[in-house]
Amino acid sequence: MAKSISIIMLVTLLTFAPLCFSRKTDTGYLYPQFYDRSCPKAAEIVKSIVSSAVAKETRMAASLLRLHFHDCFVKGCDASILLDGSSGIISEKGSNPNRKSVRGFDVIDQIKSALESACPQTVSCADIMALAARDSTVLTGGPSWEVPLGRRDSRGASLSGSNNNIPAPNNTFQTILTKFKLQGLDIVDLVALSGSHTIGKSRCVSFRQRLYNQSGNGQPDYALDQYYSAQLKTRCPRSGGDQNLFSLDFVSPTKFDNSYFRNLLASKGLLNSDQVLVTKNEASLELVRKYAENNEEFYEQFAKSMVKMGNIFPLTGKRGEIRKSCRKINT
Repeated sequence: MAKSISIIMLVTLLTFAPLCFSRKTDTGYLYPQFYDRSCPKAAEIVKSIVSSAVAKETRMAASLLRLHFHDCFVKGCDASILLDGSSGIISEKGSNPNRKSVRGFDVIDQIKSALESACPQTVSCADIMALAARDSTVLTGGPSWEVPLGRRDSRGASLSGSNNNIPAPNNTFQTILTKFKLQGLDIVDLVALSGSHTIGKSRCVSFRQRLYNQSGNGQPDYALDQYYSAQLKTRCPRSGGDQNLFSLDFVSPTKFDNSYFRNLLASKGLLNSDQVLVTKNEASLELVRKYAENNEEFYEQFAKSMVKMGNIFPLTGKRGEIRKSCRKINT
């Protein structure tokens, strides 16, 4: 009898094990083992294609990480950013934060195509982006984490949401914090996730006002190190060169580390939205100091905040769909 009870208890534990490591959302559970039976090689396929893409172009790691961020801040992590414009859908790709900026769509297409061959209509585009963001971080030397899975894809997009909800380079500190709080994220998440700017690039048009006229009175921004400012001006003139690219972290632009935070303390944050973390709020300044001093603490919090961000209003259960193509809804 005792042996029978033990077997029953074991079966029960195995049945509910995924829930022990899951993340509860408003619509259901996400958990890392979601595809273990339906598509066991899903994570392996994503990692392989992301690895090839990043090996070909290191910048792609930052692009895929940013793609996940820009998706989650609009209607939740539902792959709405991937939809092309069509009858009834105005694509988020044309919004101010995304136009001529967000990229990596072709890599997502490659991953989706491979997954459709391996296990048709099983792995969502939203989950692909969450996995690709994690793999991109690891491939550039950053932390790893278990990605809760089980998201489904939306059947619509929100151009207005993309224009209004995504923090902009010129936003004030309070505006940025408010946009994070509206997504259920706090100041710790804001500072840690801003650390993703340790890799990637930004266009001249996104920070020109810091060099020449941020305050609106014709005076340069003296919160920016003047030697660094002079270097930036050589390729970011008062007019023209809008699309010229600059590393967000000039010290180690392709390595995921905490030098981004050390740059901020030296007044060498490229974007206004970076530098305000140390000039406008004491709590965020203390967090910047902590992560600048301790890379492991930054890694630990970044991983936690990425999981938290990935849980912004996902579609689960019977909501949404599993798109056959990430660029369009199923017919």
